Amino acid sequence: MLGSGILKGLAVTAKNFVGSYHDPKRMVTVEYPEQKTNIPENYRSFPFLVSENAEDPMGSLRCVACQICEKECPPQCIIIEKSKDKKPDAAGKMQLYPAVFNIDTSVCMSCQICVEVCPFDSIKMDQVFEVAATERFNELLLTRERLAKPNSYYHQIHPTEAAEVDGRLTAERQAAAEKAKAAAAAKAAAAAAKPVVASTQPAPAPVAAAQKSPPPAA
Repeated sequence: MLGSGILKGLAVTAKNFVGSYHDPKRMVTVEYPEQKTNIPENYRSFPFLVSENAEDPMGSLRCVACQICEKECPPQCIIIEKSKDKKPDAAGKMQLYPAVFNIDTSVCMSCQICVEVCPFDSIKMDQVFEVAATERFNELLLTRERLAKPNSYYHQIHPTEAAEVDGRLTAERQAAAEKAKAAAAAKAAAAAAKPVVASTQPAPAPVAAAQKSPPPAA
């Protein structure tokens, strides 16, 4: 029948229109900011840096300043400067750390490419959407101190993803520890099994004391 698609579309529109007055599932209006809806787990706004210890966020950042995210960022809004020294990471391995890590959210696209390319799971997407600022430059420039958030916060906003990441990191750290332990044990066993080679060269003869020559005749 000609025009049946239009009639079906109008029927769906009318059903939704009428249902919005009496069906609680259709009452989607939220009195913001007094009321706030639950944000889906996959929602993302701007990146943040994951730290292992909430009490020492700067000293327990997962980031090792590899600068991959800085190079892959399409709008080039990430600025990283490597440290001059190293410190132990969460696995106890000596690593560099970001002396400077800034993100200019005024040009950030929230594309999540920085998260996808990070090999250390150190940068993730936040869910903070109330980011209005009264100053254009400094308040929209997120520094390392403002970006660092504990792993517990990551579990709070992305529980499924955080559990998978923690499980994988724990397995990798255990494998690295077992590998190092096995290497140390093999080295110790090799050192213990190495025979002591006795010297075949004869001992040097003692040097006789030089005899005094008689005094010349007068």
